[in-house]
Amino acid sequence: MTETPFHDKPRTSCALGGALAAISALPDVVPIIHAATGCGGNLMNSVAFGAGYLGSSYCSGASAPTSAVTETEIVFGGAERLREQIASTLKLIEGKLYLVATGCMTEMIGDDAGGAASEFAEAGEPVLAISTPSFKGDCYTGYEILLDGIFNRWLRKAGAADPRLINVFGVVPGYDPFFRGDLEEIERIGARLGLKVNTFFSPTQTFENITAAPEAALNVILSRTRCRGFAERFEEKHGVPWWATDLPVGPEATDAFIRELAAKLGIDGAERVVAAENEWYYRYFERTADSYADGELRFYSVTVTNSNYALPLNKYLYRELGWTPAEIFVTDRLEEARREDLLAGFAELPVKPRFVSGSQEIARSIDQGRPVYRGQRYFDALTPLYIVGSTLEKQMALRRGAKYLAVSFPAYDRAIVAGGYAGYRGGLRLYEDLIGSFMSAKG
Repeated sequence: MTETPFHDKPRTSCALGGALAAISALPDVVPIIHAATGCGGNLMNSVAFGAGYLGSSYCSGASAPTSAVTETEIVFGGAERLREQIASTLKLIEGKLYLVATGCMTEMIGDDAGGAASEFAEAGEPVLAISTPSFKGDCYTGYEILLDGIFNRWLRKAGAADPRLINVFGVVPGYDPFFRGDLEEIERIGARLGLKVNTFFSPTQTFENITAAPEAALNVILSRTRCRGFAERFEEKHGVPWWATDLPVGPEATDAFIRELAAKLGIDGAERVVAAENEWYYRYFERTADSYADGELRFYSVTVTNSNYALPLNKYLYRELGWTPAEIFVTDRLEEARREDLLAGFAELPVKPRFVSGSQEIARSIDQGRPVYRGQRYFDALTPLYIVGSTLEKQMALRRGAKYLAVSFPAYDRAIVAGGYAGYRGGLRLYEDLIGSFMSAKG
């Protein structure tokens, strides 16, 4: 008998959840949820609280329009109910693009959401439907389905490319809890190089950033495991080449990111920006060097993150702070090819990641061969230990007497407002959060 995998305390949602989290971060884009009663509210709330109390935005959360199909529509079909909901949303809610996102039930009964949306589109209304039931994948899949719908189906081809414009994809709203701060830092770094940066999901962006996307000179995919198929289809339709790289965290990774980005675009100024940013970074960091060295603030590290953060975070801990990686857990489900892409990046690190999502399995893996101290005379301790993961790892850290910081979804025990860990400013903030999380105990 084949054992069915059991996933306790899930760290993702379904495809619909990923699409809704992304839509809620887009300016002037309104979701219309075509799903069973409760789907939209439950999925929106999971991100509103789990992503560091992200909350809701215009027409998201409890205010998101939904067809809220019930037994009647399940028996007789919900297409007409969807048409009613689209019509009322267009009448009552102001937006520049209306996205119908489907759930499991309406997909299983065969509702033609695309046909209903097309009727309004043919009448001149900006309405588009995307198919996002859970059986198509998880929240990361839903994010990519959304991107395909807007950028590869809805947007038209542009004219000449703007050599100073880039698009940034791969950072998943909500399920990468620091998406806003991370994207803003990438935008800031791009501006230092004289670039215009479409990040789409950060608060500085407008709907015009979306419509300008086909004019870009390059698509930057900040992920080894996401958006490759999307980027290939974008290039096929709009002629925009793409470059997949890691989210840069800290000065070393960001130096390399800037140099390679400038080389890809054939622009000057990389070394000037690198020098100025490093001077800024180390003027702050050097003031902490004595306390860091004298306080022996080097740890064994265990990280529990999605694939986007696993490599950037561990490179920072190992190369910038000198910590020793003990275990690296990647929690999102990946195809074998994408796992190999991720593993290739760990060649310079002494530990390779393990692909595990269940909290109990992660705890057992950490405990295996590393018993908790119970007064033994001789004891090979994994100390001092720092667990950098999600709120689901907090109790395990307390049980082992380890330091702990939540950086991945779900993060219930901290508020994430404008912070991020990307770039120079993010690297300094990460160091501050890591050390600051236990400095208060010294008082």
